[in-house]
Amino acid sequence: MMDCFFCLPIMIGCPTKIKPDGNQAARICPRCHNAAMFSAKSRTWFELCFVPLIPMNSKHVWMCGICQLQVEMQPGWEPQIAQAGYQHPQLQGQYGSSQGTGYQPGYVQPQQK
Repeated sequence: MMDCFFCLPIMIGCPTKIKPDGNQAARICPRCHNAAMFSAKSRTWFELCFVPLIPMNSKHVWMCGICQLQVEMQPGWEPQIAQAGYQHPQLQGQYGSSQGTGYQPGYVQPQQK
């Protein structure tokens, strides 16, 4: 008589899922200075075999979609709202400017006679 023994691996974990809070104005990230901050709900789940079963922790956060900075929402602080025509501070003056000067090439070929 043969006994059969099956070993099934059970995967458990507690990942955090982030879900944006609706449609909102773009805000400026204090770390990377891009207009990519948004408010979101961060929730930690108990998972069994990659299936979320029980929500364990929940909080509202500000999150940057570029540098992934997460800041818990606090009364009295929110990221600055990006104005129309916002340009990253390191790119100001490059690739033309808002004063209408346009593109200025770094090298101009001399005209041949």
